[in-house]
Amino acid sequence: MPNPRTAIRILGLLLILEGFFMWLSIPVALIFHEKDSLQFLLAGAITSAAGFVGYVSVRKAKLEVTKRDGYVIVTSGWLFFSFFGTLPFLLTGAIPSFTDAFFETISGFTTTGASILNNIEELSHGVLFWRSLTQWLGGMGIIVLTLVVLPVLGIGGMQLFAAEVPGPIPDKLHPRVKETAKRLWLIYVAFTAIEIILLWIGPMNLYDAICHSFTTMATGGYSTKQASIAYWNSPYIHYVITLFMFLAGMNFTLSYFGFHLRFRKILSNEEFRYYLGFVVIFTMIIAAGLYFTSEKDVEQSFRDSLFQVVSIITTTGFATDDYLLWKPFLFVLILVLMFVGGSAGSTGGGPKVMRIMILVKNSTQELKRLIHPNAVIPVRINKTAVPNDIVANVLAFLAFYATIAFLGVVLMSFLGNDFETSLGSVAATLGNIGPGIGAVGPASNFYEIVPAGKWVLSILMLVGRLELFTVIVILSPAFWRE
Repeated sequence: MPNPRTAIRILGLLLILEGFFMWLSIPVALIFHEKDSLQFLLAGAITSAAGFVGYVSVRKAKLEVTKRDGYVIVTSGWLFFSFFGTLPFLLTGAIPSFTDAFFETISGFTTTGASILNNIEELSHGVLFWRSLTQWLGGMGIIVLTLVVLPVLGIGGMQLFAAEVPGPIPDKLHPRVKETAKRLWLIYVAFTAIEIILLWIGPMNLYDAICHSFTTMATGGYSTKQASIAYWNSPYIHYVITLFMFLAGMNFTLSYFGFHLRFRKILSNEEFRYYLGFVVIFTMIIAAGLYFTSEKDVEQSFRDSLFQVVSIITTTGFATDDYLLWKPFLFVLILVLMFVGGSAGSTGGGPKVMRIMILVKNSTQELKRLIHPNAVIPVRINKTAVPNDIVANVLAFLAFYATIAFLGVVLMSFLGNDFETSLGSVAATLGNIGPGIGAVGPASNFYEIVPAGKWVLSILMLVGRLELFTVIVILSPAFWRE
C-alpha cells in the first residue's frame, strides 16, 4: 500500500513551491502598473499555506518513497498543482469559470497548450506571465525540480524520477538522481536564457521574449498573442523559435553532450537520426506542396512548413499559419505527426520517437523470425539489444494509447462534437500538442467545447503527460492491495 504520509509531505512541499512561483507575477504586475498584485499575493499565500499545513502535519513521520508512492505523488502532484494553479485566474477574474480555469491550468502544467481564451491580449501581463510560467515549470517537471531538494527530507527520489520523466527508460546523467535533476534543469535554464536573448534582439520586447521562451522550451505553445507566433511576421523570430522547439524536442541527455562539444554522440544516436529524419522528410514534402498549391514563394513555403512540422512533432503547438487551410493531403501529414511526438527524455509529448522506432524495428524483426523461427533476432537500438520487457512495455503502451484515443473520440462524439473535432481534440490533448483539427484547429480554440468535454480532455492531458502507465496503474485494484 502507498504511504499517505509520504505523499502528503512531498505534496505539501510542492504546494509551498507553487505559492512562491505565483508571487513571481507580483513584480510583473507592478512593472506594468496593473492592479492584480494583491490577487497574486493572496493566491500564493493560500497555496503555500495549504502546503505548509500538509507538510507540518506529518513532519515527524519516518518517510521512505516506494515505487507505489512515486506513482501516487506524481499523479496527485499534477492534480493539486492544477487545482491551486487556478487561483490566479479566478481571483483576478481573468477566467471566472472554475472548469475553464482548471482546463487552462492543467493545459499549462502538462504543456499541452490547448486554450479556452478568446481575449488573450486583453488579459494583464501578470496573468499571462503566470500562464507561461505554468508551462515552463511543467516542461521539465515539478517532480524533477523537487528531486534537487528532496535530500533535505532524507528521501530518495528514483521512484519519483522514473514516474515523472517521459520516455520508455529514464536517462540518468549521473548515478545520483539529485545530480541528474540538477543537470537537466541547468540545461533547461541555459536554453531558456539563450532564447530570451535571441528573441529580445529581434522584434520582440523583453516581456514577450521571456514568456515565449518559457513556453518554447516547455514545448507548451502558450502565446501572449491571440494570433500566436503569426503575430510577428518576422522570419528571424520564426527561425529562432523553430530552432529552440527542435532542441526542446531532443533528448536532454544529447543536449548535455552538445554542451560538452561531444557532437559525435549526438549524430550517432539512432533516435536523434529518426527524429531529424521525420523533420526533414515531412518538411520537404509539405514545403513542396505549399509552393505548388499556394502563392507562397520558396522561402516562405519552406519556413511555414518547417515551423509547423517542428511545432507539431515536438507537441509545442505554436502556429504561423492555419494548416487546416492547406490542401487536404498536407494537413493529413500534420495529423500523422501528432501521433509521433518528440524524443524520449525531452519536454515533448506524444508517443515519442523512441517507441515508434522500437515498433518499426520489432515489426521488421518479426518478419525475419517467421522466416528463421529458430534464430534469436533481438531489437537493437544504438547497436545494443533492447530487453524483451522493454519491447513488451512499448507495445502495451501503444496499444493503450490507441485504445484511450479511440474511447476519447467516442466520448467527445457522444458529447455532440463532429468526428473531425472529436479526433482533433483527443489527438491534441492526449498528445499534449495544443491545437488540433476541426473546430479546435490553430485558428480557433477549445472555448466552445461543453464543460463535460473539457473535463474529459483535461484527464487526457494528464494521462498523456504522465506517459499513460503512471495514471493507469493507480486505477487498478491490485495497486491498492497489500
